[in-house]
Amino acid sequence: MADEPRFMRRALALAARGIPLASPTPVVGCVLVNGGRVVGEGWHRRYGLAHAEPDALSRAGRRAKGATAYVTLEPCCHTGKKTPPCVPALVAAGVRRVVVGCLDPNPKVSGRGVAALRRAGVRVEAGLLEAECAALNRPFFVRMKKKRPYVILKAAASLDGRVATAKGESKWITSPAARREGHKIRAQVDAILVGIGTVLADDPALTAHGAGRNPLRVVLDRRLRIPAKAKALDGSAATVVFSSLRDRRGEGPRRGTALVRRVPETKSGLDLHKVLSALLEMGVGSVLVEGGPKVHTSFLEAGLVDEIRLFVAPKLLGGEHAPAWLGGKGFPLKKAPELKNFSVRKVGPDFLLQGIL
Repeated sequence: MADEPRFMRRALALAARGIPLASPTPVVGCVLVNGGRVVGEGWHRRYGLAHAEPDALSRAGRRAKGATAYVTLEPCCHTGKKTPPCVPALVAAGVRRVVVGCLDPNPKVSGRGVAALRRAGVRVEAGLLEAECAALNRPFFVRMKKKRPYVILKAAASLDGRVATAKGESKWITSPAARREGHKIRAQVDAILVGIGTVLADDPALTAHGAGRNPLRVVLDRRLRIPAKAKALDGSAATVVFSSLRDRRGEGPRRGTALVRRVPETKSGLDLHKVLSALLEMGVGSVLVEGGPKVHTSFLEAGLVDEIRLFVAPKLLGGEHAPAWLGGKGFPLKKAPELKNFSVRKVGPDFLLQGIL
């Protein structure tokens, strides 16, 4: 059918509405079509609520009988979760055909949802707009395959890569428009992570500033130096501090308003793999790493970055000792991280460079 890509694109648009509230589960959209007309639409609105397919079926009612369902992700078939499986709901409603965007990487579902539908006599076709459907749920795919949250590295720098002047001035290199866009990005992730150096130097609030929900605030602080009056501890959002220190001040589950989690150290600092594992256990599906430069470098050198979003201001700061957004010993040319699906977008007078690793 010529209209099938259009129906799947509509399902993709619906699925995107679930960002970020559906996390850590995937975002999914569903469009039910009967006689060439859309009879029901749905999406996974929030973690713990109905999935896209039951949402669309409830809106279609009896019109779902004999319909074709366009679903961005393979319908689930397993139990033991917050919501019932979607395959039985589609079968019970009399859906005749299901068109799936991409298969679910969850081993409890992958291929099994499609097989269960076919056993029930439902025609199934998979792979329509597969790349687009998989890209929408890339964070979920990473969590399933790598057993850790999806990591976005975000920085703001001058055209020559500086995050501050030689005298330490950093507010503000980029424009208000770029900062507003940064706040929107914060509202789309589950957690925002910085090092103690950023907290001590800038005392950031680490919130979405009204652009949406506030993410969990994460501070890497090996020696528990975070000030009691730091904005990151102001109670406007939940905070967790990762440290390797056991001292009298840090004993117990909290430090001020923050939860304190102890992780071991490596030669380069806190064990970032352990940090991400702990966050995954806390239900965090995506992390925005905002810095500073040492933290950016550590995540890249550990191979723990999935995506980079770099705001660049058309300014030249210079300065032999002015800090850059990325440091460390550097990468050999043949092993240098290279961005894929690279794009550039203008944001006010600045530019947003974005790509995946």
